[in-house]
Amino acid sequence: MKLKLYQVDAFTDKVFSGNPAAVCPLDSWLGDDLLQNIAMENNLAETAFYVNNGDEYEIRWFTPTIEVDLCGHATLASAYVLFNYQGYTGKTVKFRSRKRGVLSVERDADLLKLNFPSDTLRRIDISSELKACVDKTPVEAYKGKTDFMLVFERERDIRELTPLFDQISILPGRGLIVTAPGDEVDFVSRFFAPQSGINEDPVTGSAHTTLIPYWSKRLDKIDLTAMQLSRRVGHLKCKFLNERVEMSGKGKEYLVGEIFVE
Repeated sequence: MKLKLYQVDAFTDKVFSGNPAAVCPLDSWLGDDLLQNIAMENNLAETAFYVNNGDEYEIRWFTPTIEVDLCGHATLASAYVLFNYQGYTGKTVKFRSRKRGVLSVERDADLLKLNFPSDTLRRIDISSELKACVDKTPVEAYKGKTDFMLVFERERDIRELTPLFDQISILPGRGLIVTAPGDEVDFVSRFFAPQSGINEDPVTGSAHTTLIPYWSKRLDKIDLTAMQLSRRVGHLKCKFLNERVEMSGKGKEYLVGEIFVE
């Protein structure tokens, strides 16, 4: 069996930056084991698979080791493929996910605007388990639906922070967000998820469903600018819409090819 495969760098306008995602359009769903093996073989943070279903596309995302409930950058990459390679002529692509409902991506010139549900987060104590995850002292801690979040005083803390992956991997969640006010943007972040097969994710759209509500309320702003401070760096324009959030970024194609599976 031969399948098309695309690789797109998301949340950037140049290759070798942003977050690379593989995108594999399907005519119908393949078995879960095969989808997981394809993602493992791709060895990227996420591989997205989608199937057309009338006026929307069912979408699923796999890391090299597990299927995840939500992924922003691979959804942006999937929309990029539809707009640029699969002949989609509409302005907005509607995706349907199994765990997070409808996700839409609107094309606005060279920007792609993701509309996702907002996370719900609650403040928690800075436990010894959370303190052990990093080599700097946070000022606040929160828990969202799937991730923990530690807040620090300044951008420099995020840039210089060393994650301790053995400790992060035992947290009862998908991963750990670290964040602080930005020097030139509203906020900066990094994201670590060794328990999901990704030590540090380059640019994490799903983590911004947690970050945007927090920073919008803290800064009393609806429109925000963000930067994820991984080695590859990613840039996002964000908007808080109460029950929803909007994240805008660009994409850049890196690879178009075919894979052969039994």
